[in-house]
Amino acid sequence: MGVTLDGKLVVAISSRALFDFEAENHLFEKGDDRAYMRLQLEKLDEPAHPGVAFSLIRKLLSFNDAANQRVEVVMLSRNDPVSGLRVFRSVKDHDLQVQRGVFTRGRDPWRYLAPLKANLFLSANAADVRAALNMGFPAATVATHSARAPNNYPNEVRIAFDGDAVLFSDEAEQVYQAQGLPAFQLHESAKAGQPLPGGPFKPLLEALQRLQQEGTPHMRIRTALVTARSAPAHERAIRTLMDWNIEVDEAMFLGGMDKGEFLRAFEPDFFFDDQTGHIESAARHVPAGHVASGIANN
Repeated sequence: MGVTLDGKLVVAISSRALFDFEAENHLFEKGDDRAYMRLQLEKLDEPAHPGVAFSLIRKLLSFNDAANQRVEVVMLSRNDPVSGLRVFRSVKDHDLQVQRGVFTRGRDPWRYLAPLKANLFLSANAADVRAALNMGFPAATVATHSARAPNNYPNEVRIAFDGDAVLFSDEAEQVYQAQGLPAFQLHESAKAGQPLPGGPFKPLLEALQRLQQEGTPHMRIRTALVTARSAPAHERAIRTLMDWNIEVDEAMFLGGMDKGEFLRAFEPDFFFDDQTGHIESAARHVPAGHVASGIANN
């Protein structure tokens, strides 16, 4: 029987999400792939600097030990195979246990998410992320200009999620967009006992909870719900998580307040939100990724 990734938390990640390849990417975007390949080969012995998702990946891989490989990280990149040499050289230089990669030389990499059975796809390419979301995979476009995560919690993977259109469906967000805040509050109060349908990142939160329960005492996961909801709309969100039998460690019901300062206080390794305004606010303080789902992204 061949090797299988069944039972593992599988993260597929592009090279620009894991490493800072922004300078090199200027050549790639010009369509001069030969020049890009030459530049990457010239820099083969120069380790790439950590990118936006580096802290998240490094900490998730810490759930692995000699007895159990609980997390699998796979490079999934539009880079060409030759440029992949530098990617894996940088992986080795940073002591990351990443062994697998798919390099497509400009073609759609998201086609390989299904055979990988990926729980998460992180990329700097917005079109690839939208395609992945349409296929049903949790995916986010990393804001490559994001602040990098501090290392104040070396034994915790800290992840923050928006609620509507990320963990939850955009059912309530549709009411807000069409009818305004008072109608939204009335709608959510009337349906407080009715769980919201799951959003694109519900499967990831479930997988993280399984990893937490099966994992190591040397590394844990701490999650936060960071939402523009406020009372009385908070109740439906909490009851939805209870119905799913999923726990989050912190919940911030901000009622439209700017999320950035609260995220700076939480210090996540990554934050996921469906609205670009929230991402821009967050990226000044923490690593952030845009989830292009729901009515706000139609």
